[in-house]
Amino acid sequence: MKVLVIGSGRMGAIRAEDLSANSKVSQLLITNRNPDKAAALAQKFSAEFVPWDSLGSIEADAYVVAVGTAAHEEVLSKILPHGKPVLCEKPIAATLSGTRAAIESAAKFGAPLQIGFQRRFDANIQKMKQQIHSGEIGTLYSLTMTAHDFTPSAREFIEGSGGIFRDMHVHDFDLVRWLTDTEVESVFATKSVLAHQDYADFGDADTSAVIAKTTSGVPVVISGTRHNGLGQDVRLEAFGSKNSISAGLNSRTPLFDLERELNLNVNPYLGFVDRFRDAFRNETNAFVLFAGGEIANPCPADSALESLRIAEACELSAASGKAVRVAEVL
Repeated sequence: MKVLVIGSGRMGAIRAEDLSANSKVSQLLITNRNPDKAAALAQKFSAEFVPWDSLGSIEADAYVVAVGTAAHEEVLSKILPHGKPVLCEKPIAATLSGTRAAIESAAKFGAPLQIGFQRRFDANIQKMKQQIHSGEIGTLYSLTMTAHDFTPSAREFIEGSGGIFRDMHVHDFDLVRWLTDTEVESVFATKSVLAHQDYADFGDADTSAVIAKTTSGVPVVISGTRHNGLGQDVRLEAFGSKNSISAGLNSRTPLFDLERELNLNVNPYLGFVDRFRDAFRNETNAFVLFAGGEIANPCPADSALESLRIAEACELSAASGKAVRVAEVL
C-alpha cells in the first residue's frame, strides 16, 4: 500500500513512524509546506519526500492529513478528488459549515474519511465500551471524565485552536457518543481563566466543566484544565448497576491519594502523546486495515460533525449561563 502523509509536525511524525513500521505499507511518501522538515522526516523513516506544490497530483492508495486545522480545507480539496481513503486529524474544519462541506465533498468523490479520535483506540477505553455494551456493568448510571493537560498551550497555538471545548473536550464528546451509542441531548458548560492569561487574550479558558445528558438519560460530568502540575491526566469512570469501572487510573496517573494506599503518580504521563502513544499506533494500523478494505470505518466523518456541534453548544451555554439543547445548534 502506498500512503502519503501530509504534514511533518508532531502528528505527521507520529503517523510516519507508525506507517513505516506497518508491513502492509510498501511505500511511504511525506510532504509539507516546509520542504526541509518534510525531507528530514522522510529520511528518518526511509520514506520518499515529495514537494508540496505537487500535492494534488500525487497518486496514492491512502492519504493522512496531519497539518494544522487551518490548512485542512486546502489539503482536502486537492486529495479528496482521488476518491481514496483519508485519515484526517480532528477537527475536519473549525466550523460546522466547513465540516459539512468537507464531508459532502468526500461523499461526492467517494473518498472514505476516517477521523483522528485516537482515544477510541485506547485498549482500556475499548474494554469500557465492551463492558457497557455487553451489559456487564448493568444499567449505565453515569459517566465521569477527566481531561487535564500537563502543560498550557503555546500562545501561538491558542489563537487558532478553536477554544477549550472545540480543541480539547471534543475528544470527550466523541467518547460520550461512542461509549453510550446515543447522542448528547443537552449541555450545561462553564469556563474560566484562573491562572494563564494568554487564554483570556483570545477569549479562551484554562479551566472548564461540562454537565451533559444523553438522549437515553445518562448524565455525564466532564472536568477540564489546560494545566496540571503533576502530568497529563485523562481518565474515565463508568458507574453501573452491577459494576463501576475506570480507564486511565493506574500507577502513571498524575494524582496523589491522601490516604497513601494507592501506588499512583509513578513516572506520570508528560503530555497527550505520552498518554496515548499506543492508541495512536492502534489508530494508524486500523486506518491501514480500513484503507485496504479489511474493516469498516472505525471513526466515520459524522463523529467530527456531531462532536463539534456539542462543542458549539457548550460555547453557547458558557456564554449564556444556561443549558443548551444540542439540537438547537445547526
